[in-house]
This record gives sequence, C-alpha cells and structure tokens, in this order.
Amino acid sequence: MNSRYLGALTLIPVLVMVFLGGWPLKLIVTLLAARALFEFFSVTRKKGLRPSQALGYALLAAYYVILLTGGDAFGHLGTIIVAGTAAGFIMMVFWDEFDLTDLSVTITGFIYSGVLFGYLILLDNLDNGLIMVYTVFIISWVCDTFAYYTGRFFGKHKLIERVSPKKTIEGAVGGAVAGALGALAVGMVTALSTGIEPYHFLVMGLLGAVLGQVGDLAASAVKRYAGEKDYPKIIPGHGGVLDRFDSIMFVAMMVFFYNQYIIR
Repeated sequence: MNSRYLGALTLIPVLVMVFLGGWPLKLIVTLLAARALFEFFSVTRKKGLRPSQALGYALLAAYYVILLTGGDAFGHLGTIIVAGTAAGFIMMVFWDEFDLTDLSVTITGFIYSGVLFGYLILLDNLDNGLIMVYTVFIISWVCDTFAYYTGRFFGKHKLIERVSPKKTIEGAVGGAVAGALGALAVGMVTALSTGIEPYHFLVMGLLGAVLGQVGDLAASAVKRYAGEKDYPKIIPGHGGVLDRFDSIMFVAMMVFFYNQYIIR
C-alpha cells in the first residue's frame, strides 16, 4: 500500500503536465507513448515474438514529429502505416529472423502505444480541447473507481474471467453509469463556455466508460497472452505506463472521434 501511495505521488507531475495542455502535454504524452511502446515490445518478447524496435520507434518518431509540429497527423497516419508495412516486408526479405508475425506485432505496437496516446494531443488541439482532455480523465477515473466498489459490494457475475478474474458484470455496469454521470457533470459545468449541449458529454461518458473498460481488458489480455502479471514496472506499486493508462488511451480515442464526427 505504501508503494502504491508513492506511485500515486510520482504520477502527480505527469498529470500536472497533461492538465496544463499545450507543450507540457505534448512533451509528456510523447514520453508516455515511447515508454508504452517499450513495454508492449518487452511483454510480447516474453512470448517469443520478435517485433522490430527500430521500425516501431521510427514509425512513432515520424508520427509524433507531425503531431508536435502541428501537421495533419491524423491525415498522414495511413501513409505512415503503409510505409511501415512496406519497410517490414523488405526486412522480411533480408532477415530470416523477422517474419510476418513479428511485422504484425510491430505495427500493432505502434498503433496501440503511439497512435492511441496521440489522441490526447489531437484533442488538445481542438476548440475546447483542454476541457475534452479533462473529460477523458474524469470518465476513466470515475468509471474505474465506481466499477471497483460496485463490483466489490454487489458483484456476483464474472465479466470475462479468462482475461480478468476479478471483474464483474455488476462492476462494469456501475462503472459505465458513473462514467456517464461524471462526464455529464463536466458538460453541465462547462456548457456556457463551450457551447456544447451537456447531453453530448453524457453520451461521451457512457461510450467512453464502456471503451475504457474494454481497453483495460485488452491490456490484461496482452499480458495474459505473454504469461506476465504486469508490464515492465516504472511506477511504484502501479506497474507500467500501460497498466495505468490502458483505459485512458481508449477513452481519448472515443472522445476525439465523437468531437470530430458528431459535435464538430
């Protein structure tokens, strides 16, 4: 428990940089994405896979250079993935130890760790972007907290036991409802400044809470596939970046899409 408290303290500077927005957010998200890619590759290597770190980090660098310089990173993402895939096939020709599975894991690692984290930067660039970044964290934190306590006191039916034995259906429902209400509260408080109807936040909260829990389960599924309990530890008592930000990444993606295609 003391270790978890210490870990929570070490996260405070990270969260301060995120909540400041602008360049502090861009810098810390870039570092988090790079660390997340390292953790993903480390865990998959435990399973005997051989993702290319050189290719993975090259793709990450290319994408984040565009993100950090204000370019249309979202528009260029397809080109980066295609170029990375082509480079991977070339590597397969000249290196026997690199095969199609390794290429797939490399590209997946870039998308999972780099692209999903990048949605926090894309959100910050939008009108009302910093409020949307706050909304992402409110949805995730409120959902996680209420899912835990709802599951602890009322949970009777396992959600997906083979992936996460302790999670329950009751906990998942409680977390989804709480996440939606938490986002609604943000929408009601900020309605005058954003001009966005609060019901949009309610919908984002519900969708985000569901996807955030899926993101949590997905991170657990990768660890279980590799036979690992945690990602490589960097936060005392909390594991790795992917252990703590797995739901944030999926919520950020959903909130960005909702802003792009629904609110606009």
